[in-house]
Amino acid sequence: MPLRWGDLDAFNHVNNTAMLKLLEEARVRVFWRPAPGEDAPPTAVLESGLHAGVLTLIARQEIEYYAPVPYGRHPLDVQLWFSRLGGSSIEVCYDVCSPRASATDVDPQTVYARAVTTVVKVDAETGRPLRLSDEERAAWSPYLGASPSFTYRR
Repeated sequence: MPLRWGDLDAFNHVNNTAMLKLLEEARVRVFWRPAPGEDAPPTAVLESGLHAGVLTLIARQEIEYYAPVPYGRHPLDVQLWFSRLGGSSIEVCYDVCSPRASATDVDPQTVYARAVTTVVKVDAETGRPLRLSDEERAAWSPYLGASPSFTYRR
């Protein structure tokens, strides 16, 4: 995920509210079907926009910060996986890491933040939860993993 100059705060690192926007952008790219001519991962199975009749609402978010994110020209490496596929909800997990120089880079990356978001699939007209479809479960199940452990959770 590329950083924008406006993501920085007065302390010259990525602001905590900008981190939420970075996580949001990563989610959109992972979930929403691509437009014609765009590339997308196999997890991008949701139609976007109100015409689709489906909303994805955030029920909960938790972020733990490990190091300040400095501004840089190279995109951050945001790694996503799912820790739970419920009836109508999905737990999305993230590691926000320093850029990887290349696929063969052996230097350890800095993990700046770890996060979990609970997303609920909702009918746009009624506001009621919608069950995950078989297509969604099939697309997301290969990316199931453990939920991150947060160091400072009480």
